[in-house]
Amino acid sequence: MRDYSVWLGQLLLHLGNSGLQGQAALQFLVKRGVKVMVHDQPTAARWTLTGNIQLHPRYTDRTPEDPYPISLVVHEVRHLEQGFFTALSVYGELDAWQHQFSLIKSFTGQYHLEGQNNEILSKLMSLDLGWDRGMLARARNLMQDYAGADYRIDLLPLYPLPQELFFIGTHKRFYII
Repeated sequence: MRDYSVWLGQLLLHLGNSGLQGQAALQFLVKRGVKVMVHDQPTAARWTLTGNIQLHPRYTDRTPEDPYPISLVVHEVRHLEQGFFTALSVYGELDAWQHQFSLIKSFTGQYHLEGQNNEILSKLMSLDLGWDRGMLARARNLMQDYAGADYRIDLLPLYPLPQELFFIGTHKRFYII
């Protein structure tokens, strides 16, 4: 089994030097004692129920200052900040995607280096994060256009589960101020 500790240490160092988003993410990791690990899995990265972050080993082939693995950490930190129910919703995913890809754009000047993906991400990034169900459904479709049919965002509720259940019961949006 390969030791990723040096690569991860360098990644976190570069995270802290990645502007305000990176600094805030690193502060969150340190304050909460979040471990960032490498673990083989079906996704690029994920947060765990124990409050840690796991990156897929394929990203360790990149340099630790590569914007994409740094952005994955920012994405997963955002989910840990959101909490369980928000993280497992289209609303939470849109929020995390927008954090992730705005960081990438701050590094590279664009959301993605491939034309078609950049176009999809530009549309996704132009959406206002909010409680409009039509907008969240559009975000879900754009995420699947980008990530493919295996990305099962369609299994998540549009709103965080308590708000989704409220909507189902009342057909009214649950507003959070």
